[in-house]
Amino acid sequence: MKHFEYWFDFGSPAAYLAWTQLPRLAHETGATAVYKPMLLGGVFQATDNRSPASIPAKGKYTFTDFDRFARRYGVPLHTNPHFPINTITLMRGAVALQMRNDPRFIDYCDAMFTAIWVESLNMNDPATAAEALLKAGFDPAELLALTAEPGTKDALKTATQEAVTRGIFGAPTFFVDGQMFWGQDRIDFVKEALQ
Repeated sequence: MKHFEYWFDFGSPAAYLAWTQLPRLAHETGATAVYKPMLLGGVFQATDNRSPASIPAKGKYTFTDFDRFARRYGVPLHTNPHFPINTITLMRGAVALQMRNDPRFIDYCDAMFTAIWVESLNMNDPATAAEALLKAGFDPAELLALTAEPGTKDALKTATQEAVTRGIFGAPTFFVDGQMFWGQDRIDFVKEALQ
């Protein structure tokens, strides 16, 4: 069975745009997505990289470009005035659900991306995050407990270290048969590699 890896962090608008295209990519190639949550802040730190938003001119252009892609894809995308979002707890939530093979993993990811890049919520605020989780059908206290477990924390650290070891420096990053593709604008190359 063909598959592709999708490495992501909810705090990346590019990862959100790619996320919206994964069902189409899977459908058109017959390949399965392997979801790989990582902590982008940790990756940036380890690779001496930083967000394009930290360079004003580049940040402004990048978001204009993302807006073009959102229109092409027919998906909503809004700037988040609370950016950057500290996603460590949110990413631990993804890892915790994935470790437990929770069938709601995709719903959770969808809810987190939507909260940040569609609804522009301040997910740095615990009350706002709890509300977003409730709205998506999750028990915030239960999920928060899972994110605090040492096993969950270690799993996210390990995944982030693996990302760095494999040459990842940003999100989203795709792998097909060991070939790396960085950026949501490389989906066409991912598709070609799968075909």
